Amino acid sequence: MKMEKAFTLVQTVAVAPVFSAVSCWYLLSLTSRNSILFRFGRESARKELGSLIQDLRRQNPNS
Repeated sequence: MKMEKAFTLVQTVAVAPVFSAVSCWYLLSLTSRNSILFRFGRESARKELGSLIQDLRRQNPNS
């Protein structure tokens, strides 16, 4: 019974750094993925807004 608890503690100590590393990697990849998607979304919105401005300028030649 005592040996079984010690083995579980050793397993926990061995797995903890691996779990921590995987968690850190996942959070960093999630953060970088979101920033990349944000950049692409922002660029897409800028192009769409530029296109709308050009359309408005074509409709109103006085500007």
